[in-house]
Amino acid sequence: MRIAVTGSIATDHLMVFPGRFADQLLPDRLDHLSVSFLVDRLEVRRGGVAANIAFGLGGLGLSPLLVGAAGTDFAEYGVWLKDHGVDTGGVRISERLPTARFLCVTDQDANQIAAFYPGAMTEARDIDLPALLTGRERFGLVLVSPNDPSAMLRHTARCRALGIPFAADPSQQLALLQGGQVEDLVDGADWLFTNAYEAALLTGRTGRSREEVLASVGAWVTTLGGDGVRIERAGRPPLTVPAVPADIADPTGAGDAFRAGFLAAVSHRVPAESAARLGCALASLALGAVGPQSHRVDPGRLSALVEQTYGPGTAAPLAPVLGGPS
Repeated sequence: MRIAVTGSIATDHLMVFPGRFADQLLPDRLDHLSVSFLVDRLEVRRGGVAANIAFGLGGLGLSPLLVGAAGTDFAEYGVWLKDHGVDTGGVRISERLPTARFLCVTDQDANQIAAFYPGAMTEARDIDLPALLTGRERFGLVLVSPNDPSAMLRHTARCRALGIPFAADPSQQLALLQGGQVEDLVDGADWLFTNAYEAALLTGRTGRSREEVLASVGAWVTTLGGDGVRIERAGRPPLTVPAVPADIADPTGAGDAFRAGFLAAVSHRVPAESAARLGCALASLALGAVGPQSHRVDPGRLSALVEQTYGPGTAAPLAPVLGGPS
């Protein structure tokens, strides 16, 4: 099954603060916040949610189509992605704006404060998704990840009109979207991805209960950080998959790596529990590297991590993705 990944393409500027944010913030002064953190490390890395997920899918041999907008400074980045198995034929190059920038400071507790400059991403709304998806090759799934909000809504509507299954990953853009817009992005999705905070934000924005959200999607996948991931379907008990232990070098992009591993397995019709195990294993590799595309997507190592964490034989269902005996 071929996957199209729509969303942001960016350059990440990652900084590390050697202290704790909580020690620098005064609870009675948060309404007049003016604070500066002296960081001791800066890493400039390739990023963007869609590009990160496509990188992971490419490393697992899926040749995903990346659909997003970037600037004329994207040339070197584009070569990198092609070299890692990503089809960049769906990337629109802006003639006037640079590729988006993500600036993030991480403290010693892995808490993050970030800012995002959209740049060329604002032109993603002008991408003609049907023209990219209606050729001779049929796409089995479109992931709608954080992007220009108008582009997210447009891509979702086009998927419904074309009858192409889609996954909803509104993530950071939930803070900008109104309740009706969130419903437009989520309703009818085969898969809905959030973290625990975003899950609460989604129900708050829409005024819907968890049960009502579940009734509108095929499955809801919620990442829980060190507690793993929860998969819920309407009328069924929730399934929780523990995380794969990791030595955290940088948390940026771990959720994107999880989605790549999960969707790679789903594309091969692997059961959801095993798909989540692969997602957690790939997230652990991402956590151990600085930057969301600095880890090596190694099928052998991923298989070993799954077996070490979940027990002998648990990697067998993932053979269509990772190779080896099934």
